[in-house]
Amino acid sequence: MKKILLPSIIFLSFGSLWAQSSSYWQQQVDYKMDVAMNVKNYQYKGKQELVYTNNSPDTLKRVFYHLYNNAFQPGSEMDARLQTIKDPDARMVNKMKESRIKTLKPDEIGYLNISNFKQDGVIAIAKTVGTILEVTLVKPILPNSKTTFTLDFDGQVPVQIRRSGRNNAEGIELSMAQWYPKIAEFDFEGWHADPYIAREFHGVWGNFDVKITIDKAYVLGGSGYLQNKNEIGHGYQDAGINLVYPKNTKTLTWHFYAPMVHDFTWAADKNYLHDVVKDPNNVDLHFLYKNNPKIIDNWKALQPMMAKVMDFYNKTVGDYPYKQYSFIQGGDGGMEYAMCTLILGEGKFDGLLGVATHELGHSWFQHILASNESKNSWMDEGFTSYIEDLAMNELAEKKKENPFESAYKGYYKLVASGKEQPQTTHSDRYNENMPYSISSYSKGEIFLSQLEYVIGKENLAKTLKKYFQDFKFKHPTPNDIKRTAERVSGANLDWYLTDWTKTTNTIDYGIKDVVNTTDYATGEKTKIVLERIGRMPMPIDVLVEYTDGSKESFYIPLRMMSFEKDNPSRSLGTAVNRTVLKDWAWAYPTYEFIITQSIAKIKKITIDPSGLMADVKQADNSYEIK
Repeated sequence: MKKILLPSIIFLSFGSLWAQSSSYWQQQVDYKMDVAMNVKNYQYKGKQELVYTNNSPDTLKRVFYHLYNNAFQPGSEMDARLQTIKDPDARMVNKMKESRIKTLKPDEIGYLNISNFKQDGVIAIAKTVGTILEVTLVKPILPNSKTTFTLDFDGQVPVQIRRSGRNNAEGIELSMAQWYPKIAEFDFEGWHADPYIAREFHGVWGNFDVKITIDKAYVLGGSGYLQNKNEIGHGYQDAGINLVYPKNTKTLTWHFYAPMVHDFTWAADKNYLHDVVKDPNNVDLHFLYKNNPKIIDNWKALQPMMAKVMDFYNKTVGDYPYKQYSFIQGGDGGMEYAMCTLILGEGKFDGLLGVATHELGHSWFQHILASNESKNSWMDEGFTSYIEDLAMNELAEKKKENPFESAYKGYYKLVASGKEQPQTTHSDRYNENMPYSISSYSKGEIFLSQLEYVIGKENLAKTLKKYFQDFKFKHPTPNDIKRTAERVSGANLDWYLTDWTKTTNTIDYGIKDVVNTTDYATGEKTKIVLERIGRMPMPIDVLVEYTDGSKESFYIPLRMMSFEKDNPSRSLGTAVNRTVLKDWAWAYPTYEFIITQSIAKIKKITIDPSGLMADVKQADNSYEIK
């Protein structure tokens, strides 16, 4: 066996994982897979050995595997959902909006068949149920013990319909996502053996040692580090190495090793170009794309930009812990995987840059923090969208005052539609795709941007970094981001997590009345009356602009927060004098306060001048004196 080549930094990066407190546990998996791909019929055969470590306090009598390929068969749950949902994914239906899966022929479907399943060398009972393999163990796996599973599998790569598949719209031959038998996650909530209906994923961290044998003309890219790069070539070899394959060599075996990941993905095509650039932290960024004159300039221009984005994410969230990442043309849009992404590569440069920036951001939230996407997709898609918009604004020549503006517009559209469901809804249980997408991406993004309004910009920046540092490789839950923000800021935020993610309560405040009032001792003053119309409470910032050009701000703390945020204008370098008023308790629908100027001297009054509070009806958020 050849020695596995792995940058030493990985061991240092993950060392803290094993020093967790005894109250936290997670399972460990170590995969070894050998697979041979037949590029003529798109069928493949493989063997898998999996060492499973049960770190839980439970004794396990069964285990479950995902067989994602089986979704791409007529009559599957994915097919049924396409035929019944009101707004099916346009990529998965034909022009008549009929399921493309429904009409797949036997040589076009996907399948993954399992045989010879053994536990520690003894045959176990394994039953395929749709996209799940149910295994009754030969012997229970006791707490704090290991067992070894072995199996044979043969699969067929489906016609590309969703994420994975062959011969996608841009001619990429193999997009190999969710292609192998993948053991399901078992955690403090139990088994997460969700059927594959089209949404998101959840997995167990471990080490993947994968060998892929394929026609020598194909160039591969994907998860992990290539162990035999000087035997493979195709742009992976060390400088000065020139490879000449023997004439009788028809295939090459690519040997990848991916440490501490919860998935393994690869793609292959005969016409890939392969470039490598380094980011400021010395991470190898690989770019694999078609040798197509129409796209080469865009992909070349993308490379220095993604080095800048990687650097920005490192500084904003925390250091990327691996030493490689691959941007690969493939799939059906953009999808995140361990140490790589598959993205469509044609179209305008701005679109390519945007999707690459988004998918790279997933590395922090889906592949290093790795919340349960199926149950809390907003923690991944939303938080990734947040740092994407920050990064795109950083790259832009003209900066936006509110880089999250489009997310707010999307959320307001969802509320107005009447189709919103709580973010606690399982990803597969949304009535339609539209509310799922906006809730996950836009409303999830606003969770963070609005948190800046609630606790302050500096506290949010510290929260994001501490959240990453404390929970990387630990599958954080919604409570973990909330508690991190509380620890950083000192605010009580249970109300925020509850109302925003567990209900469809909306924020709606208004200026109800502005009246002149006279105090015979001090002269004319102005009384401002605010009202809470929506059910979700918030602290309130009010900006008063005077006719002489001066400004004054007022801050109304939310009583249940037990917190007072810093004056937000200080971070802008032009501090506006701020008065902190008495707090506002949720049960009171109105709130009034007095300012020491007459109404004649007031030009305009505005609730939340930052635009970061997601008030769903803003017509009454400003009051102009004419």
